[in-house]
Amino acid sequence: MFETIREDIYSVFDRDPAARSVLEIIFCYPGLHAVWFYRVAHWFWTRKLYFLGRLISHLGRFFTGIEIHPGAQIGKKFFIDHGMGVVIGETAEIGNNVTLYHGVTLGGVTWDKVKRHPTVEDNVVIGSGAKVLGPFTVGKGAKIGSNSVVIKEVPQNSSVVGIPGRVVMQEKPKIEEERPDLEHGKMPDPEAKAISCLFDQIRALENKVEELSGRLEKSEAAPAVKSPTRRSAAARPAVSRPSAKPAGTTTRARKTKKTEA
Repeated sequence: MFETIREDIYSVFDRDPAARSVLEIIFCYPGLHAVWFYRVAHWFWTRKLYFLGRLISHLGRFFTGIEIHPGAQIGKKFFIDHGMGVVIGETAEIGNNVTLYHGVTLGGVTWDKVKRHPTVEDNVVIGSGAKVLGPFTVGKGAKIGSNSVVIKEVPQNSSVVGIPGRVVMQEKPKIEEERPDLEHGKMPDPEAKAISCLFDQIRALENKVEELSGRLEKSEAAPAVKSPTRRSAAARPAVSRPSAKPAGTTTRARKTKKTEA
């Protein structure tokens, strides 16, 4: 037990540069107090003393503003920075070296008595105000940006932002480290990237229009080339055609032959 308390205290030193002394951490860090309240409440909960577990959990919520259900499973070196408004549900599972900021919710999306809260693996950082809702897994080394709403599984070593949360960057697996990376603010902005792509397409279209306009102006300015014309009908030599015989010529010739006979 004392080893666990020591790990909890020194995990604050590792992840909060504002911490100056052990006494300051013990008396002035509500995130640490909430974890200690949880560990006592969880001890009673696992021994089926559910009322005592919930009562201690409720006292911890009253004093710290952080609500951790005693049925949740939390690993070593769990750190809640500032902490106000954090909610962790009954079936949530949290690994080692996980960091949560204020306003984080690990919630469920069903009323059924099943696994309904997320599983957060080792070395995960969840930014302030983020909501992780559902019985899926947040992979090792993942980072969730502030105010994101995550409703589906998060791959390992990836960064998730937005509503709903989407993967915007995935890094190569890192060597296992004791100290997690807290640079969760250095994430790409997908909306800014999309707008930048639109501007690039608009510039390309403008260049294409200018090119086509220049070609059209050049073709209109070029002198017209005269095409060879046919000779007029008057210049052609007249073609003689046999004249048609009068209509009554044959009849008269037949009458003359009969008369002579």
